[in-house]
Amino acid sequence: MQENELLKVSYNTERPTVSARDLHDFLEVGTPFDKWFPRMCEYGFRDGEDFSTFLSESTGGRPAQDAQLTIEMAKELCMIQRNERGKQARQYFIQVENDWNSPDKIMARALKVADSTIRRLEVRVEEMRPKEIFADAVATSKRSILIGELAKLLKQNGFEIGQNKLFELLRNDGYLIKGKHRSDRNMPTQRAMEMGLFEIKETTIVHSDGHTSVNLTTKVTGKGQIYFVNKYTGRS
Repeated sequence: MQENELLKVSYNTERPTVSARDLHDFLEVGTPFDKWFPRMCEYGFRDGEDFSTFLSESTGGRPAQDAQLTIEMAKELCMIQRNERGKQARQYFIQVENDWNSPDKIMARALKVADSTIRRLEVRVEEMRPKEIFADAVATSKRSILIGELAKLLKQNGFEIGQNKLFELLRNDGYLIKGKHRSDRNMPTQRAMEMGLFEIKETTIVHSDGHTSVNLTTKVTGKGQIYFVNKYTGRS
């Protein structure tokens, strides 16, 4: 409690509040709190609007019932007591209200709300980053690309890797076929094809002696570009 505080006022909600037990003790009410407070509520005060009940710590080991009262309700309870302590507390609460509604305090609250809004937006921006990456990848996903081009795309999004290392990574992660001496080495695995991550481009080559051969090239689909960028930048 600050030096000039008659009663501790909480500013943790939209409106300042005070503990019902603290007020009960200050007013030196003879009736026990557990009987006094329910009786006060019968004057038409509403839980969740004029006060909020909660359990507070107790020296006896068991939680004690308490409530945070709005300053408006606290003032009315002071008037009901009709004693000098009630008058003193009521005058104090009027000062609290005047201070709360002063231009400086209103501006301070507005700045606090603005700061909180900015922080929420910053968090939102961080949450949106995977979608930004998704959008960046979509921009390049209108055509299938080579593994080397995928490596460049990953670099643009903060994942440093070269073409050869990417081939190795894709093999180790089960997206491309392993096997040094296999003719289908670096071809997509069945799982990767079923996921729609790759396509195989066939190029017919006519040789000088007249015979033809077919060259197979693994290319990353638009879906694959989005998938691997999100996966390897740790945002999937």
